Amino acid sequence: MENQPAPPVFDSARMRTLVIGCLAALAGLMAGLDIGVISGALDLLAATFHATTFQQEWIVSAMMGGAAIGSLCGGWMSHQIGRKHALLVGAAVFVAGSLACALAWSIPSMIAGRLIMGLAIGVAAFTAPLYLSEIASEQARGAMISTYQLMITAGIFIAFLSNTMFSYSGNWRGMFAVAAVPGVLFLIGVLFLPYSPRWLMMRGRRKEALEVLEDLRNDKSVAMQEIQNISRQLQQKQRGWSLLRNNRNFRRSIFLGMALQVMQQLAGVNVVMYYAPKIFALAGYVGPAQLWCTAMVGLVNMLATFIAIGLVDRWGRKPILYTGFLIMAVGMGSLGFMLNRPHLDQTEQIIAVFMLLIYISGFAMSAGPLIWVLCSEVQPLQGRDLGISISTLTNWIANMIVGASFLSLLQWLGNGPTFWLFAGFNLLFVLVTWRFIPETRDMSLEKIEQRLMAGLPLREIGQGAPLPQEK
Repeated sequence: MENQPAPPVFDSARMRTLVIGCLAALAGLMAGLDIGVISGALDLLAATFHATTFQQEWIVSAMMGGAAIGSLCGGWMSHQIGRKHALLVGAAVFVAGSLACALAWSIPSMIAGRLIMGLAIGVAAFTAPLYLSEIASEQARGAMISTYQLMITAGIFIAFLSNTMFSYSGNWRGMFAVAAVPGVLFLIGVLFLPYSPRWLMMRGRRKEALEVLEDLRNDKSVAMQEIQNISRQLQQKQRGWSLLRNNRNFRRSIFLGMALQVMQQLAGVNVVMYYAPKIFALAGYVGPAQLWCTAMVGLVNMLATFIAIGLVDRWGRKPILYTGFLIMAVGMGSLGFMLNRPHLDQTEQIIAVFMLLIYISGFAMSAGPLIWVLCSEVQPLQGRDLGISISTLTNWIANMIVGASFLSLLQWLGNGPTFWLFAGFNLLFVLVTWRFIPETRDMSLEKIEQRLMAGLPLREIGQGAPLPQEK
């Protein structure tokens, strides 16, 4: 038997792709910092400006309003000036917004600063997963995009730790100012990223696209095959709006992307991320203990994301979503039971924290990263920018609704029923996943598009019975 050459110990192309992916995913770090910083700063700045409950909700949700606008701008910018330059703009705007919040002198100025930060996050949330999906091979695409979610969780954890440190002095301005530092680092890092090969092909720069892919794949035949696949798709230009009007199958993919993002937000994660100290106050924790418990949430959120990265391209999208939604339903339901009691003793307080950690681990291993993975995979190339822009916009609108209503829900429904409501949503999403969500593991973007446009049911546009031409 002929000896086969041993695989190289160091795969330079794979390492290069990993470094590029991590740099691009740093956009998620900015988003995480923005999400996390407000939880620790809210009570302090509310005391400084004597903010009402309604004003606090809008200080929180102004970021999501800005992100909704930014996601629309991100769609246009990523198409016109490229994924790389759109990320550069997002980084610069984020730094400006962070400093504006740190220097705020009133509630309106704080809301304006949060709006600016949101604009940056909206651009990054649209562009980074799109860019990552376009530089990754189909075998590593799920893990690569999940790295973006990992960076979000890392940013949240860093913000929670920073909030805890600054809480002893009550310096909420420092909480916002420190968030600008990673924004500057990301701005520098983006300068070293290559252009997306798909975007280069859209601009007729085939030679440059091939050079990028040869560097990323370390196999000229693989790179050439990928270029040919992209070229075949690009024979028809982007025509998102006309496709939306005239093509029922594209409207189905738009619906799927929007539904996925609504599911992610109604699962309730940002109730925890924005209001964790208030939730722990309901459980009886006071002062710095609230923020240390919040930091534990951030740590578990970050660590559990590694589960998704490890399993998404092995186990598949749907099994992980089933598991995650069930875990979240148990966590939220149990937390609601604990918080429905008038007073918790020390053991019950610990159980309440544990159930919240169970919930957040379920989200971080499933809906957190996988929703972004799926939304980047199910849109056809001709309407790709529009499709992802609409789904990202939906995410931020749903996010804003949740953020702007949670404190009011607590006052209206009470502690226990509010959390039971989110538990019920998670049980519902198990059924939605079974009925509508496709399994896209090991599927090329081109094949997913082919099956979508052939009119197959949504849950069959991924793995399923082959089309006649695939047999």
